[in-house]
Amino acid sequence: MTTQFDDPRTVLLYPDEKMLVNVVATRMLLRISDLLQLQDRVDIALTGGTDGIAVLEAASHNPLQDAIDFSRVHFWWGDERFVQADDADRNALQARQAWLDTLVKNGKLPESNIHEMPADTRTRDDADNASDATNDDILAEAARSYQSELEYEIGTEGSLDIALFGVGPDGHFASLFPGRDEVLISDDSIKAVGVSHSPKMPPLRVSLTVPFIQQSESVWVFAAGERKADAVSRALGSADNHHVPSSYARGTQESLWMIDEAAASNIDDTEEAA
Repeated sequence: MTTQFDDPRTVLLYPDEKMLVNVVATRMLLRISDLLQLQDRVDIALTGGTDGIAVLEAASHNPLQDAIDFSRVHFWWGDERFVQADDADRNALQARQAWLDTLVKNGKLPESNIHEMPADTRTRDDADNASDATNDDILAEAARSYQSELEYEIGTEGSLDIALFGVGPDGHFASLFPGRDEVLISDDSIKAVGVSHSPKMPPLRVSLTVPFIQQSESVWVFAAGERKADAVSRALGSADNHHVPSSYARGTQESLWMIDEAAASNIDDTEEAA
């Protein structure tokens, strides 16, 4: 079923989380395949979280992946937990375990096509005992490093083909949280930013910025469950509201929200479709 909200956002509504996850995975694989018919490479930003990793696990079992030349697909992240590389909280580690490492092992995906955000090279004790100023400096360098990699790979004026995001119960997306200064960055030249004192653990993170996200051709947001219902309603009821960061989620060609019925339960004007 399809419902139109404030242009340019389109909302696709599905009965439950299982169907939502499988549809997002299938749509992602189909879009990658279609784009590879038209261009030399595809750049896609993945997301973490329960739903984000479930999408990758679904993709790993989807036969459509067999038709894709992954040597021409480059994987990025919309945000990352700035912890040690082997920390279970790492979005990249979870994505590798769910799908990417299997593609690499099977010779389908070059390791060099996986562009992880920097990890914290300090020990856990050193990181926990560091000053705020030290953490801010290290995060800033990590953000600059990722921006440099982006610009090297896709050019200073380049953009992502697809950017995937979940949405938190507080309305955040990526690691852009309500009322935080990172949400308000408007300089197009800043593509990544460090986030300290995150209201959601772990406290140190790196995130793509709103201007860079909005340069993506397609931005997809997906959410499942009643606990996301208030955030979804508030995000779709406004635009560019820094109290609901996911309201900034849009792309240059496509701005797509995919949600299940529970996540849509606070949207008053959602209509059933045959």
